[in-house]
Amino acid sequence: PVPTISWRRADGKQLPRKARRHRSSGLLEIPNFQQEDAGPYECVAENVRGKNVARGQLTFYAQPSWTQQIRDVRAAIEERVSWECRASGRPKPSYRWLKDGEPLLPQGRVQLEQGSLTIANVSLSDAGMYQCVAENRHGVIFTSAELSVIAIGPDFSKTLLKKLTLVKVGGEVIIECKPKASPRPTYSWKKGKDILRENER
Repeated sequence: PVPTISWRRADGKQLPRKARRHRSSGLLEIPNFQQEDAGPYECVAENVRGKNVARGQLTFYAQPSWTQQIRDVRAAIEERVSWECRASGRPKPSYRWLKDGEPLLPQGRVQLEQGSLTIANVSLSDAGMYQCVAENRHGVIFTSAELSVIAIGPDFSKTLLKKLTLVKVGGEVIIECKPKASPRPTYSWKKGKDILRENER
């Protein structure tokens, strides 16, 4: 006689609630297929003369999709720059980096780790367009950002060199000099027109 057909998960889990079974055609339909729907399935055909089982494996995959992209950065000479990009996907995406369209390799000041890029002690030669590439066997995606490296002459506009009056003889005075500058400046001190030299005090 015409067999009855039923479906089940071969790993003992319940069939997804959203699954629809078409008994007349032996069709199992799973709308909006997700990671948790993947696994082994069995189709069971049975009548009074016996039973037969067919098994198949459903595998979930997804091309990469960005969860975190990189953005343009302006950095002063000798600063540290860090970017991080993240993508979802199945299988898990791998990452690589490009600078001005050419592969970027880890060396010296440049460190690469998965979706992270760090450039220590930035120089003018580091300026350019950077791309993070995420890929798996189902797709490749790119995110881009520009690194602008700026040089700044010493600027005291936001630094206060306070006039100090020493009240107690033998006390200690600290005067801070922190101008904004790139690259990092060298310092010298004068008292009046005379250059100060280090001594015991």
